[in-house]
Amino acid sequence: MRLRALLDTRTLGLRLLGGEDELDRTVRGVMTTDLRDPSRYLSGGELVLTGLAWRREPEDSERFVRILAAANVAGLAAGEAELGAIPDDLVQACLRHRLPLFAVEEAVSFASITEHVVRQVSSERAGDLAAVVDRHRRLMTSGPAGGGPEVVLDLLGSDLDLRAWVLSPTGRQIAGSTLADSGPELSGELAARLAGEHLAAARTGRRGPHRVTLAGSTYSLFPIRYEGRDLRQTVLSDWLLAVEADAGDWPEERLDLLHGVTQLIAVERDRRDAARTVRRRLAQEVLELVQTGAPPAEIAARLRVAAPVLLPGLGTAPHWQIVVARVEWEGGDVPGGPVAQSLLEEMLVDPGTAGPEPSDRIAVAHTGDEAVALVPLPVPDESGDSSATGLHAEELLPLVREPLGRGLADDGRLTVGVSASVHSAEGLRGALEEARHARRVAAARPGRVCAAGHEELASHVLLLPFVPDDVRRAFTARLLDPLRDYDRRHRAELIPTLEAFLDCDGSWTRCATRLHLHVNTLRYRVGRIEQLTGRDLSRLEDKLDFFLALRMS
Repeated sequence: MRLRALLDTRTLGLRLLGGEDELDRTVRGVMTTDLRDPSRYLSGGELVLTGLAWRREPEDSERFVRILAAANVAGLAAGEAELGAIPDDLVQACLRHRLPLFAVEEAVSFASITEHVVRQVSSERAGDLAAVVDRHRRLMTSGPAGGGPEVVLDLLGSDLDLRAWVLSPTGRQIAGSTLADSGPELSGELAARLAGEHLAAARTGRRGPHRVTLAGSTYSLFPIRYEGRDLRQTVLSDWLLAVEADAGDWPEERLDLLHGVTQLIAVERDRRDAARTVRRRLAQEVLELVQTGAPPAEIAARLRVAAPVLLPGLGTAPHWQIVVARVEWEGGDVPGGPVAQSLLEEMLVDPGTAGPEPSDRIAVAHTGDEAVALVPLPVPDESGDSSATGLHAEELLPLVREPLGRGLADDGRLTVGVSASVHSAEGLRGALEEARHARRVAAARPGRVCAAGHEELASHVLLLPFVPDDVRRAFTARLLDPLRDYDRRHRAELIPTLEAFLDCDGSWTRCATRLHLHVNTLRYRVGRIEQLTGRDLSRLEDKLDFFLALRMS
């Protein structure tokens, strides 16, 4: 459908604020968002609906509109319910980027617009699509009474006799039918296999639905998101709709229906992603304070703010654990941090727990290829034992290793490190270092998905953050000053080369790729490092000394 047709539909309450020359653009879908950067969820052709919660200052409008224009969306519709008149800075930004801008009257809900677009995009060829969409308006509304994916799945079961589930990329069941006669539950093992089949098919670039036969039944797997960006940036974090039926026999009308349903579920996913924004921000703030060496009192103050958000109703401050994950792709051309962040938010939820609510108690930040999770734990009982409630590395992977391994295919790797629990702000710095060291232990193992815990680390790693400053200076000067002096005189970049070499676990190929060097050039630099320091980087002891010196410098 065209944007012009939306403007001509009076019941939608749209008022054109700019972009009259662009009204012949084709609308292929709709997305509701208040994220500051929704680009990862856009594939082009969407009508974007927003309540403007992302706007904190006038400059935000330019950044937001630039992101939408780069994603080739069809247009932007801003609601007047919260802020009243649409800010002039947003109008001007849309004019600069030739993005059609509409105002949505306060009396019109985004749900009404979404339902209308979904019906029109499918040309109303599926009579049951209109019926289903009309009957679960609650999915699109906000608030605890707004229903959820279960509403859609119940209607698919009652109206079309289809059993369906919404699954995460690890195979965790996000939603299933609540009807009493919906049949046997989907086992965790089967859900993980379905997720693995979906990820493997998606990595080949084939469009959904993907059909697979498991345990004597045929399933059709529909991606909740749509392609448009590098699959490696999205495939490991996207939900899927698994339907117990062979979509290969379906008429076009029924396929349109299921694609419409995935759009409705995607709206719910967007809402839940937006709800994670506060927790992610809290994690980022705490992480920055820990890494910059802020006073423990300042970190403790931020933790007191975070605790009620992560553990509502908890009367006392919890204990904390830190989990570090890293996703690396061969070639280094795709950032792994956002993917690692999404995976940690997923993996740290009990795989046997249905629904997203447990993730409300997890805060994850990311920088570069690394994601860091701040996980609150209940305070230990009177005996002081909190081990029963803590996370253990060996328990994170059994159900997720197979599906994630297929999604990582032959060019990606996920490694995870888990710290011990700490009970104060003073312990967070050590916990972060501990989790990072544990992840390095995992990285030294074979396999696409590996994890290690604090119990696998030696005592000197546990004590590293507490080494006296004068000892740190003497130790690092002896090892690193010759390299720094040489770098200043020759601009040889020996220190960055050493860091990359250790970070790649001594892999010549991976390190050369990361530094964009020929392997022979890398070998020359490593040889110069060994010559200047009298150390041998093929020996574990010398690698460890360099590693500790870099971490303490």
